[in-house]
Amino acid sequence: MSSTSKLVVPQAREAMDRFKMEAATEVGVNLKQGYNGDLTSKQAGSVGGQMVKKMIEAYENSAK
Repeated sequence: MSSTSKLVVPQAREAMDRFKMEAATEVGVNLKQGYNGDLTSKQAGSVGGQMVKKMIEAYENSAK
């Protein structure tokens, strides 16, 4: 995460990093710890899209 990104709960950074790695694995993108600026826009977008998809699914499941 960039230095301008602020998490509401700073302790959540580790959980978010694990979540990002999990989403990347699911879409077949090889993330490294730290800087991943060598990813294509398509790869980065697929990781973010997978994260959003999983968050929506979790919300919908909790609302049932």
